[in-house]
Amino acid sequence: MINSIDHLIVAVKDLDAAEKNYKKIFGIEPVWKGEHKELGTANVIFNFKNTYFELLSAKGEGLGAELVDSNIKKNGDCFIGLVFGTEDITSAESILKNKGHAVTESAEGVGKNSQNNEIRKWKNIFLPLELSRGIFSFIIQHTHGSLPKINNYEESSINKLDHIVINTNDPDGFINIYEKVFNIRLALDKVIEHWKTRMLFFRLNKTTIEVVEQDHNDEDPDKLWGLAWCVDSIKSAHERLTNEGVEITDIKQGIKENTLVATIKSHTNNVPTLLIEHLNK
Repeated sequence: MINSIDHLIVAVKDLDAAEKNYKKIFGIEPVWKGEHKELGTANVIFNFKNTYFELLSAKGEGLGAELVDSNIKKNGDCFIGLVFGTEDITSAESILKNKGHAVTESAEGVGKNSQNNEIRKWKNIFLPLELSRGIFSFIIQHTHGSLPKINNYEESSINKLDHIVINTNDPDGFINIYEKVFNIRLALDKVIEHWKTRMLFFRLNKTTIEVVEQDHNDEDPDKLWGLAWCVDSIKSAHERLTNEGVEITDIKQGIKENTLVATIKSHTNNVPTLLIEHLNK
């Protein structure tokens, strides 16, 4: 039913400033700039090997603007959305309804790239609360056009998503939805001694959804937390970012064997951000 993490959404107040920040962080140019006029939003998109990253801001009035504004009012700029990809939205809708979930019928969307007037079209299903578990989330099928691809990434540039971090106060409930309803593979469920914390690792489209058990009293059980991105050379990336004026920690050995990591401390628009190089690639 779900075959990819299609894209990630970060809500920002100042779209131009956020674009400049992430051009520095990613080391690449955005491939798409557009508007959702009926939703009251504008976006800038960066494309990677296994997902894309959308900066979203309010521009006008609509449900999208309300979503962005309410999140920014509560948290400032923040990571707000996790979007799943499917190759058959009709089948996904049918499966969810057959499992007893009251999903709405798929809706069509269209976007135009202001940089070259290219058109993309899609269909999506917004997930009800019992499936989204408090995270703004929907399933999407792209039906016409595609994002421009980057053929060659520099060794210092971010090229793909390594993992997403989600905090939850209900890991068993998370498993019930992500494994049993979404059919996303649960690769590991264990207490990580380094943190003395139960963690879940789901694998999808060469990406990991890393779920950390964390007590909190909020009404919603799950919270998007941060992102980890792959680079071919973390040394080169560290040098590039430092030269760009981005604050980044020293490179160190990762918790996972054969990895090097560094944490980006500025220009992230409040999204905890880790760089990782896999040494055995």
